[in-house]
Amino acid sequence: MSDKDYFVHESSYVDEPCTIGSGTKIWHFSHIMQDSQIGKNCNIGQNVVISPGVILGNGVKIQNNVSVYSGVVCEDDVFLGPSCVFTNVINPRSFIARKDEYRPTLIKKGASIGANSTIVCGHMIGCYAFIGAGAVVTRDVPDYALMLGNPARIAGYICRCGQKLAFNENGQAECTACSEKYSFSEKSGVYSEEQQN
Repeated sequence: MSDKDYFVHESSYVDEPCTIGSGTKIWHFSHIMQDSQIGKNCNIGQNVVISPGVILGNGVKIQNNVSVYSGVVCEDDVFLGPSCVFTNVINPRSFIARKDEYRPTLIKKGASIGANSTIVCGHMIGCYAFIGAGAVVTRDVPDYALMLGNPARIAGYICRCGQKLAFNENGQAECTACSEKYSFSEKSGVYSEEQQN
């Protein structure tokens, strides 16, 4: 563990060894398991489990009642909404050990996972994607995509700031909240013109 320049509520457990970055806060009744890595300035809510080998980047926010299972990697600035669900085995049985069959799940920078949504293992959630509350993700999600429903389908695209984008007939959009400009093409998907430059 790093020097204790982070906060852990007295009701929570932190197993060793693990890594916790400075400025991180771990709240009530949570369990950080061995060999997990938590970045700087993260906020781990109440009743959260971080399983062995999980990697969380900097600035990750996890709301109450989330279990982040082995095989999950969250890049910087990911948001995990209350009671969202991850899986790590595609065909679980209580009487068959499948720890060698865990499928990785990658949540890329800035993505938001809505309350009570389910992320089926073995998939990638793109940068700044937004998974709506209650959605069930069963495939890879492109950058900036808004995913709704069961199974989740693309219902539009979202700016980095969280506003829905409206593309014109030329595949151009400007965020009404922050004025960031985006382009869309069938080949490249959605990308920020400012980040491209």
